[in-house]
Amino acid sequence: MAYKYAIALTGGIATGKSTVASLLALNGMRVIDADTISHEILDDSLEWVRETFGDEYINGTKVDRSKLGSYIFSHPVAKKTLEAYLHPKIQAEIEKRSEKQDKFKFPYLIDIPLFFENSNYDIKESVVVYTPADIQLERFMKRNGYSKEESLQRIGSQMPIDEKRQKATWIIDNSKNLKHLQNEVEEFVDKIKRIYKK
Repeated sequence: MAYKYAIALTGGIATGKSTVASLLALNGMRVIDADTISHEILDDSLEWVRETFGDEYINGTKVDRSKLGSYIFSHPVAKKTLEAYLHPKIQAEIEKRSEKQDKFKFPYLIDIPLFFENSNYDIKESVVVYTPADIQLERFMKRNGYSKEESLQRIGSQMPIDEKRQKATWIIDNSKNLKHLQNEVEEFVDKIKRIYKK
């Protein structure tokens, strides 16, 4: 039975989820990263990508993720095709890793960007990395160099961050600086340790 001790780590595009995952690992928490798994599976599916989308999305021995990403975000049918192919494979791999982690009988995190959107995982508790929507947009434009319109389109493909905040068991606030974020992560880890010791 997978996910017994799992906590879903989620957030929105550019809310700082990857930074939080790294900080959690530095604070001794174990993290399974769905994005890393999806990248591995996508690269292993090179021939499928070539056959489905064409040669222009292949770069040597890897899939050109940013090019493919730009294409699927503006082509909903292609997005559905890619997700229908990838998601079951990603889920199976996460489940396998989760079963290994459950053996330690201590909470661990599964970093799942679209946890609330897809509802594919039987995980009871979640922590959301929260950034107010205006800061999220600003950070995304700065990080990716996209126009405001394209940035809003990408962010709009996910559930609004305030809605995720309401659904979460815990919140890690990333609206300020790195020092504040480190404190938030440390407090969260302390909470988990305290809950588990009871």
